[in-house]
Amino acid sequence: MSDIHERFVEVARELSPLLADAIERGGPITLMVDNRQPLAERLCRSVAGQQLSVKAARSIWGRVLAAAGDAPLMEFLAASNQDVLRGCGLSGAKVRALCLIAEEARAGRLEADILRELDHAERSRRLTALWGVGQWTADMVSIFYFGEPDVWPEGDVAARKTLARLTSPRRKTQRTAARFAPYRSHLALYLWRHVDAPPV
Repeated sequence: MSDIHERFVEVARELSPLLADAIERGGPITLMVDNRQPLAERLCRSVAGQQLSVKAARSIWGRVLAAAGDAPLMEFLAASNQDVLRGCGLSGAKVRALCLIAEEARAGRLEADILRELDHAERSRRLTALWGVGQWTADMVSIFYFGEPDVWPEGDVAARKTLARLTSPRRKTQRTAARFAPYRSHLALYLWRHVDAPPV
């Protein structure tokens, strides 16, 4: 990790003193992978939490799990339970998305081992083919579930805006991020850490 950190500081110095300072203060950084849950459950939780605060997302997901009780979650997430799911605080669109993801899982079409063998582009294509799963969710799953080191989540507002602010708003963030390949996921981690860091 220290090798990546040193290289990042060097590349950042060529781009912007502000970015170099943020990376220097933020690292070294480790990409933490959490794939303890089945992939379908992780996808459902990600979709349920979209455009919500962490606190609200956690609360709604807690109600979904409580409503499922002892039933297997992928069996519970079905059209026959849509009123119960709406009662947990999910929108109609999110209920539909969760039920369709669960349907794919029940049919055996969401096997993590198969998706792990694909590159990020192909994995994203398969995941975003699911109704309600967008590129942001596919990026987060690739980074934090599959541990993909080279994903730049252009759709993540915090990462994109922070990179633009620390470099130049006139320069395309995808172009800037490309300078950090093949570790663009780590760049996002540095930027998220910078956003969450208390001011010096």
